[in-house]
Amino acid sequence: MTTDPLAPTVLDVTGMVVHAGHVLNTRLAAALAAIDVSPRNYCVLVHAVDRDLTQAQVAELSDLDKTTMVVTMDELERAGLAERRPAPSDRRARIIVVTDAGRDLIRAGRGIVDGVHDEVLGTLPEDERAMFLSALSRLVGGVLAKPVESEVNVRRARTPKR
Repeated sequence: MTTDPLAPTVLDVTGMVVHAGHVLNTRLAAALAAIDVSPRNYCVLVHAVDRDLTQAQVAELSDLDKTTMVVTMDELERAGLAERRPAPSDRRARIIVVTDAGRDLIRAGRGIVDGVHDEVLGTLPEDERAMFLSALSRLVGGVLAKPVESEVNVRRARTPKR
């Protein structure tokens, strides 16, 4: 009896995580559309509120590249949800300030985001949910915290525009 050397020997963890992330993001996008905000814009607002962080710092926390962050901030400023102000310590840097309208949107979005997460996690039995969240937290806080250097350019999946 021979085994097929081309057959997978373990589950496709990468494929499952990428797929799960994409589907979760589409669920969030559909739910947040009720308050006219994208998951990316909501993420930036949440990371920037009450923190006196530069645009570059918020981009890093939100896992966005510089170009995407600029586009995102342009959208947030046009919508009156956030502003860029000069950083007191570096006139080239900009601090992200969430407006009162942005704060209201964060409050409205929190229930929506929590609802999506509760719906998804609610499909797992309570003991598995706690174990899953603990394991996922350890992974993203440890070995999966930062991308590794690679000569191969790895692109993120594109999300369709509305």
